[in-house]
Amino acid sequence: MSGPPGPGPVRSMSVGNNGPPSAGLPPHNGMQSQQNSIPPAGGVQSQQNLNQIVLEYLSKKGYVRTEAMLRKESEPPQGANGGPLPQNNDLAPTRWSKAFDLLRNYIDDSLELYRPELRKLLWPVFVYSYLSLLRDHFHKEAETFFAANKPHIERDHEDDVKTLGAIRMSSHLVDSRVAKLYMENKYRLTLTLMPFYNLVQFLENKMYDGGNAIMDITRDHMTIVTVDRAVTAEKSIAAILAGGQGEDELPAEDEGIPGHNPGHPLTQRHDPDADASRIRLTLGGYPPEPELVEDVRATLQDEDAKTELRPGQTSLLDEYDQLIKREPTDDAPSRDIIPLPKSLARDVLMEVQKVVEHRDRFKMEGRTGGVGPAVSITMYTFHNTHDSINCIDFSGDNQLVAAGMAESYIRVWSLDGKPLTSYLPDNSSQPSSSRRLVGHAGPVYAVSFSPSTAKPDVDGPSTHAQFLLSASEDKTIRLWSLETWTCLVAYRGHDSPVWDLQWGPYGHYFMTGSNDRTARLWSTDHIEPLRIYVGHDNDVDCVAFHPNNLYVFTGSCDRTVRMWHISGGNCLRLFTGHTANVTSIACSPDGRTLASADEVGSIILWNLETGRRKKRMRGHGKGGIWSLSWSVESTVLVSAGADKTVRVWDVLQETNESASKAVDGSIVKADGALTTKGAAGASVPGTKKGAKEAGVSADQISAFPTKDSPIYKVMFTRMNLILAGGAYLPPKGA
Repeated sequence: MSGPPGPGPVRSMSVGNNGPPSAGLPPHNGMQSQQNSIPPAGGVQSQQNLNQIVLEYLSKKGYVRTEAMLRKESEPPQGANGGPLPQNNDLAPTRWSKAFDLLRNYIDDSLELYRPELRKLLWPVFVYSYLSLLRDHFHKEAETFFAANKPHIERDHEDDVKTLGAIRMSSHLVDSRVAKLYMENKYRLTLTLMPFYNLVQFLENKMYDGGNAIMDITRDHMTIVTVDRAVTAEKSIAAILAGGQGEDELPAEDEGIPGHNPGHPLTQRHDPDADASRIRLTLGGYPPEPELVEDVRATLQDEDAKTELRPGQTSLLDEYDQLIKREPTDDAPSRDIIPLPKSLARDVLMEVQKVVEHRDRFKMEGRTGGVGPAVSITMYTFHNTHDSINCIDFSGDNQLVAAGMAESYIRVWSLDGKPLTSYLPDNSSQPSSSRRLVGHAGPVYAVSFSPSTAKPDVDGPSTHAQFLLSASEDKTIRLWSLETWTCLVAYRGHDSPVWDLQWGPYGHYFMTGSNDRTARLWSTDHIEPLRIYVGHDNDVDCVAFHPNNLYVFTGSCDRTVRMWHISGGNCLRLFTGHTANVTSIACSPDGRTLASADEVGSIILWNLETGRRKKRMRGHGKGGIWSLSWSVESTVLVSAGADKTVRVWDVLQETNESASKAVDGSIVKADGALTTKGAAGASVPGTKKGAKEAGVSADQISAFPTKDSPIYKVMFTRMNLILAGGAYLPPKGA
């Protein structure tokens, strides 16, 4: 035995198959020269051999403290120059503190590009260092180590740190479920090649300053999967060129320990420096006010007393109780983070109507017998517009439709043809079913009605839409009263045209996206924006809210979608995978899935918890998908756009996303996932007869073509009926 043990640092790591063979990495030059300086056996070296034999015997028999004491008292071996060689005290209690400090300082000194990725190593190194001290009966040293390094860890793992702090003795390792999970399983995580190689080289240089301890942890307790891709990219260039099949890293939900999964830090501080892609999201429903719940229950109880239930029909009160119980309280955001004005009588009646509509809706639970759920679509076509309509929106009470015009005004119609009345004196001689709102100094690109419902059969204030928002090329957002048909406020802040806007699910807040590459959060009682979300490299084309009001989404011409915390303002998820500008986004009512669409006709579903793609849906022609909407159950998605079709999709059906091949002018199904026609049997409009057509994925339930009307808006009502609106554009020369 010619010196202190020096296992190859990379060969000792457990590396996944996706990375290069670890045995192929050469040892560091500094480490090699140090090994070559060890003298041949004899003299002092014989004494070292004797000490080593005794130490191995004590370790084998379990005399840990005696072994540690002997190591401490042993004389260090002499080098060629007569000086002492560095000593690797494998069981010295200071070894683990030294190693953790080494790793933490290295991460702090690393490039900012690599820090979020390298910080993932701190947690497993902290845990296994602490458990190793307890295992070796260094209880006081373990307590000191835990107290000293806890501040560096608990920011991202507050709950797990509390659980780990309850383990204080070596005997607890046998009784603790968490300790068993860590000691009996390997902690898994993904690192990209560049920071991985840099770390290995650093540890080789610092083998006797704590590097060897970290190498021991990675060898014995961790599985590191290395991925050949840029740190900031979801996939490698080679994967993109190969068609997007490059998701070779560990899924975020598979990182950590099986059965425990501390791979996602839980944070309520929404720290911009936290590892954003791994933050555990709060996706539960927004908690209602206790007073509101009591008032709604009382009103529903009165309604149940008035109405006799049909066979099989549940009472409104039972339906409401089921809706409340369906939302897990441990996954709900705090009302303090997103404060809302105190509920009024109008809010009570709106909740009552929502319960009525939810109970009596047409249910879409998914495919039965292989057949997708049937849907009903009401299409509103606007004639003689001369291609001047830019946007359309329907009110939540299904009473009004508004269109933003290229001529800088907004037109509002009543869907039932009834006259639109005003609280102000009206000098017009004849009532009209439409109103014109004038005030913008440029084309209107987006309109949005405030949340509303139909009026329930209960005495009280109106629940119909009160306000309309509009966004324009003139860089302003205007708030219009639908009771007086006047402009109440002009919000200014964007530096360029505003492309899109949307009300929050409970009103009060609204979001805008602009050509200035920013999205902004506003509230109706503030003239200035509350938050500015900066990060996109191009226009923010579309915006959307999460149903619980805690998160917002932005889609951009830089072909990415971002998820932001509404209050903290930091980006929590970055979704990449679109090959063209993102034109529409919508979050599912259950808050678990995001749908995004682009201008080449693709729709991608994303899992919000993991940040990963669920599937891609194809069928639309090029030109842009301008609108998406979810069914109440989050099982069906409807889309519409420039290809003049409304398409209905089965969200739950699994499909194979492999590409199809064109043979003899038709699409051949390579795997049964693609077809040449929609489920309704209609070819995509706008293509020549016999021409090659883009494949339609098998999860399309049906396709509804219009004659010559691009569709600007499609919307599921709370009764699961579909409203669609478009403008008739006669063919050129007609």
